[in-house]
Amino acid sequence: MELTFEEGTLVLREWEAADPPPPEFDWDPRRDVYRAQALDYRAVVSRLRRSGVDYTDSAKDYSTVAFDPVEQPAPREYQSEAIEAWAGSGNRGITVLPTGSGKSLVGLMAISRVGRSALVVAPTIELMNQWYDLLCEAFAEVSVGLLGGGYHEIRELTIATYHSAYLHVEQWGNRFGLIIFDEVHHLPGPQFSHAAEMSLAPYRLGLTATLERPDGRHQLLDRLVGAVNYRQEIQQLAGEYLARYRVERREVQMVAEERVAYRASEAEYRSFLRAKNVTTGSAGWREFVRLSGSSAAGRRAMKAYREHRRIALGAAAKFEELESILKAHPRDRVIVFTQDNETVYQISRALLIPAITHQTRTRERREILLKFNRGEYLAVLTSKVLNEGVNVPEANVAVVLSGSATIREHVQRLGRILRPREGKEAVLYEVVTKGTMEKEVSRRRRQHSAYAAAGEGDASAAVGGEEEGEGDGPARAGGDAGGC
Repeated sequence: MELTFEEGTLVLREWEAADPPPPEFDWDPRRDVYRAQALDYRAVVSRLRRSGVDYTDSAKDYSTVAFDPVEQPAPREYQSEAIEAWAGSGNRGITVLPTGSGKSLVGLMAISRVGRSALVVAPTIELMNQWYDLLCEAFAEVSVGLLGGGYHEIRELTIATYHSAYLHVEQWGNRFGLIIFDEVHHLPGPQFSHAAEMSLAPYRLGLTATLERPDGRHQLLDRLVGAVNYRQEIQQLAGEYLARYRVERREVQMVAEERVAYRASEAEYRSFLRAKNVTTGSAGWREFVRLSGSSAAGRRAMKAYREHRRIALGAAAKFEELESILKAHPRDRVIVFTQDNETVYQISRALLIPAITHQTRTRERREILLKFNRGEYLAVLTSKVLNEGVNVPEANVAVVLSGSATIREHVQRLGRILRPREGKEAVLYEVVTKGTMEKEVSRRRRQHSAYAAAGEGDASAAVGGEEEGEGDGPARAGGDAGGC
């Protein structure tokens, strides 16, 4: 009997034992073989060994490698705890640590400990390049391969993007004994999950600062990678391993013209919801989207919905408040976040602040970030592309002018400014338009312990106005290794 790897699956040929094959296998009548997911390799090998059947393992094609790192800083206490918890779970599972706390060092320790051909999977080219620099420095005697960004180099130590990993995993899914998923919350996506399912790597590590997904698919990670075996949150490390921080919420008023336009747009789309008896929550949002494409009234309602959000998120007073915040931090390094690129470019032109969006070319982006870290630029504007996967250790002030209701996004933005430095206190400003739907957006995204523990304060930049709350409309949530 022979166990092989074929197009991202395990194949068992010539099963002759009296008992049925391991339960992970199903009969494939097209090829007259038993077939299982490559993900089940570790469980399958363990069952076959315990059963005592005589078989040949031709599936794995990875090597035992002595990854000896050059001199590295001594791991912090929580990093050592994390790697020991992972090892105690059979070298499988997820470590949750805040941005800036050194998750990558946990990955380096895992590579050294396991001593098998290893693949690191990262969500962006930027992060892939950061891992490449880190691995080349840590394991100077090893040639490091790249998969993504125009490269297709499979080596005993390789870094890939999620996109390239799932596209090519059926070809090389047996080449690695360890696979590390950085920003592992990306993995449960319908396509990216193939990178885990079609790899037979018996050892798996997931790293993230923000595990939970609004769609609930993070629950799939137990099977794809393993359970969470170590977790620390921002407030547990702040002050000693991360910078101390505070959060300040500023409220601004719409001007009269904005208020009139906001009320009109709000009334139009809410009237449509009432007429169609659309309920609240994510199910209501999906129904609203469906109905908006089926009639002229629906299209007008969706247009009105988008308009009232645009007015709230881009109120003119927000720009004035931003100028006030920048004046209050004349020598600090400030990152300004918005929900959309249009606002980024509008502010960039008005205040002459460099901008980074998904449209920014790689060299320009790199130059802006280098000058920002050196202090040649004291502020930078962005929409979403700096939420994760960027190293800006000198940043100590963040201004959230607008954003989604997603908790992960808000925690990631806070994490951008928490890299520790002697005497550093970070501050995150959240600017919210009073009397609009943004009040509910703000409430939802702050439902995280990092904000409850921040000594958060509210400050109104304008007086008066009607409080609406507006939380009742459709909204987008945005063991034994078996001898492996």
